[in-house]
Amino acid sequence: MNTLKKDIETKYTAYFFLASALMLWVGWVLSPHNIGEYIVSSDFEPIGENIWFWIWMFRIHIFGWVTMAIAIFALVSITARKPNRVILVPGAGMTIVGTFTIAIAMAFYYNFGAWGVGETSGKSPEEIALFMESILYTNQYVTCFVRFGRIFSGVGLVLLGFGFVKWKLLPSWLSWFTILLGLVAMSVILFIPEYYEHYKPLFHVKAVWLMLMGIVLLRSGINQDS
Repeated sequence: MNTLKKDIETKYTAYFFLASALMLWVGWVLSPHNIGEYIVSSDFEPIGENIWFWIWMFRIHIFGWVTMAIAIFALVSITARKPNRVILVPGAGMTIVGTFTIAIAMAFYYNFGAWGVGETSGKSPEEIALFMESILYTNQYVTCFVRFGRIFSGVGLVLLGFGFVKWKLLPSWLSWFTILLGLVAMSVILFIPEYYEHYKPLFHVKAVWLMLMGIVLLRSGINQDS
């Protein structure tokens, strides 16, 4: 028999989901400049026009990813028990690993974006080209961090969604939405060579998913064995 759990633990978990969605969106939407798949020399001028505001928006965005990981930790702490923990714990673990991998990659863009403003200010095109050459390999590594972070979190969402469906922890539509989000995220990166532009909408879809998770947990709670 399933019983609805709607207590202080569930509410705090919901608040973490809502906070992560808000920080991710605010940091992205209000940022005066968003870096693409790679840092390029043309990024530094728009960043430098309002560098401190850009820095703070990026900090908020990064903490959005961190708060998402906290939300998943909180969710699994109130749901993982026999027998569903065999699916939920690995699912949460993969999602958290992927989320922190993305956060680390974002920290690179944040640091090198702000640092690059000073390093390229007043420099000739040749000097800027040399600076970009010096960060080329790190630039390439970080795109791998982003790519695999998204794949890892996609795998985790599929497992979490399967656990939600199997044990009816959340409404059916949200459970299947979780699975679909994970599958689409993985498929775009694995099967589309130039995936970056195609993946862009999924960032906003993920923020919507975080928001919906928070709202559902606040309003309806979560089903748990009595």
